[in-house]
Amino acid sequence: MSAVSVEGRLAKMDNEEKTCSVSNSGGGEGSLDRLLPSVILGLSPRKRTTSQCKSEPPLLRTSKRTIYTAGRPPWYNEHGAQSKEAFVIGLCGGSASGKTTVARKIIEALDVPWVVLLSMDSFYKVLSPEEQLLAARNDYNFDHPDAFDFDLLTHTLRKLKQGKSVKIPVYDFTTHGRQKEWKTVYGASVIIFEGIMSFADKALLQLLDMKIFVETDSDIRLVRRLRRDITERGRDIEGVIKQYNKFVKPAFEQYIEPTMRLADLVVPRGGGNMVAIDLIVQHVHSQLEERELSVRAALASAHQAQPLPQTLSVLESTPQVRGMHTIIRNKETSRDEFIFYSKRLMRLLIERALSFLPSQVHIVQTPQGEDYEGRSFHGKRITGVSILRAGETMEPALRAVCKDVRIGKILIQTNQDTGEPELHYLRLPKDISEDHVILMDCTVSTGAAAMMAVRVLLDHDVQEDKILLVSLLMAEMGVHSVAYAFPQVKIITTAVDKKVNDVFHIIPGIGNFGDRYFGTDAPPDWSDEDLDEPSY
Repeated sequence: MSAVSVEGRLAKMDNEEKTCSVSNSGGGEGSLDRLLPSVILGLSPRKRTTSQCKSEPPLLRTSKRTIYTAGRPPWYNEHGAQSKEAFVIGLCGGSASGKTTVARKIIEALDVPWVVLLSMDSFYKVLSPEEQLLAARNDYNFDHPDAFDFDLLTHTLRKLKQGKSVKIPVYDFTTHGRQKEWKTVYGASVIIFEGIMSFADKALLQLLDMKIFVETDSDIRLVRRLRRDITERGRDIEGVIKQYNKFVKPAFEQYIEPTMRLADLVVPRGGGNMVAIDLIVQHVHSQLEERELSVRAALASAHQAQPLPQTLSVLESTPQVRGMHTIIRNKETSRDEFIFYSKRLMRLLIERALSFLPSQVHIVQTPQGEDYEGRSFHGKRITGVSILRAGETMEPALRAVCKDVRIGKILIQTNQDTGEPELHYLRLPKDISEDHVILMDCTVSTGAAAMMAVRVLLDHDVQEDKILLVSLLMAEMGVHSVAYAFPQVKIITTAVDKKVNDVFHIIPGIGNFGDRYFGTDAPPDWSDEDLDEPSY
């Protein structure tokens, strides 16, 4: 898929929900995780910066291009383990010093995908009724270290740095409490963390790879704060000046200014200092280059001449199964016939996969009044996740045999320049960590895309032994790659071919499944209806 078509598709997906790129604003059971290349948290008008993002594409435009279309390259090695952490930039400075402006400038100049801007303002503590009364009278000190939940902040930033999915609280400065629905963030190569107390906690400091202090004249900061609080928060000038003199200025002198000595770089004049921003960007680029990985090449050279793993289950090659494979592998087969027999195989494959789910004894009474000792599913829920685009052709088979199944989607494309898989988009049902997940892709050659999809599920705290990878056709290389990296994942397929050619196509194979199924030489122009909301 070309960058243009990916951008167009992502734009359609983003318009679908009019939400923050990491969470469905509707909340409740239907909330879905959402991942986009640049999650811009805190770039809405400055009431107080909260960890939010723009909801409509493009997320951010620079003078050269839109930071949006590139996929996320592998953040793990051929063993499936995370081998590189996100690069974390800490931005500290006084209130209204221009930290967010500096962050914007860094993002624009970096011109890399998967940048997250995380605001410390999201981690204010929930105020007690007595403290809320003080805040209403401008007598509560929001500029003291005790005002922040450093334990939650450190835990969240550490998980995000490790590549995990995290939930970010949304702080309401009207009620001085946290909103019920938190925002889900996932997929960061670079994290820019900004706040007045960014350097105030030792555990937090250890997570920062680069520390930047934004230095701005106190008179300028006061003018900015007056303008912001009066025009955006409806406060009177006396209240703003009272709070500034009583809390903001003393806190800066006592807690914030002394941390300037911890900074790797001090940026005078904030976002207007392009020399300093260029130095920052050069350093970050050098760090990212050192962390680049090549997963597909490693997979191609591994696991040669090894026996197939015990976690693999291949559908019995009955005359019926063999006959259906004969039809769908035949290059002369019409599209209608290809779809018909592919669907038959998918139904058999899904039924086979369901047999590996845990079950328990379930005794029921028959219409004759007799007990029957049967079995029932022993788990909370079953969720299907399809790897777009071919994987979603298996969704109807899953829905046909698994009532009210929830469906998620992951878009992974191969980078034509590097040959590496890249994550472009995901949408997962809420609380998927508690589910048994059936991961669907029609063909698996090297296993690179399947490994990335499994890694995404693990990053969302799905247990490895609760993941079932189902595919119509797999190459031995792909089987070994997935099984070696994730030995507890169950692999179910209808057939395993021995070879992969120089361009990583399965031999003898089935051709490009998506093109043959959809009748296209390029990915179809998916409509909004192709991305159904999951059933519950």
